[in-house]
Amino acid sequence: MDDRVERGLALLERLEHEELPLAAAVDRIELVTADPTVTRTILDEAELRGIIEREEGVIRPQSRAYVGFEEDVVVREGEFSCERCGSSLSTGHFISLEAGEIGPFGSSCIRKVTGRDE
Repeated sequence: MDDRVERGLALLERLEHEELPLAAAVDRIELVTADPTVTRTILDEAELRGIIEREEGVIRPQSRAYVGFEEDVVVREGEFSCERCGSSLSTGHFISLEAGEIGPFGSSCIRKVTGRDE
């Protein structure tokens, strides 16, 4: 299966909300892909695997596992561009999931993409 699909599924499995509007879930998926076909595949596969429930434009994650900063976020020094806002970074934060890494993000964007700041 496409690694974008696996990373998207891993990200949905670690959402920090009891429920999320579909648009907000799609925003998270766009960290992995902007391709609408892949986004739809991720959502459909997540529902088939029991990772999420979808109803009337709302996503309900079925896992209570979250991205933990100490165990799931890797910080690296270097020259990066934030995947969320495009800012130049000297320190990149990467979400490390079993399916692969997502990022880099700046210090404030990593909080937004993990659901810590809305």
